[in-house]
Amino acid sequence: MEGQKRSNIKAGIEVGIVLKEDQRSGKINKGTVKQILTNSSHHPHGIKVRLTSGQVGRVKEIYNSSTTIE
Repeated sequence: MEGQKRSNIKAGIEVGIVLKEDQRSGKINKGTVKQILTNSSHHPHGIKVRLTSGQVGRVKEIYNSSTTIE
């Protein structure tokens, strides 16, 4: 899973995250990364991020990694 490595995730990319309350169902919410919250370089359940919508969850899918905000 590519969402487990912090180096794959940058602010501005489109990702699919699973919110804490959706962990059992696995429902994925799509959005744009605003901030990376996990400090370690790897996390087995996915790197925790905050989306521009304010939602916080762990990255399960990366849709577009070519766009970045500097």
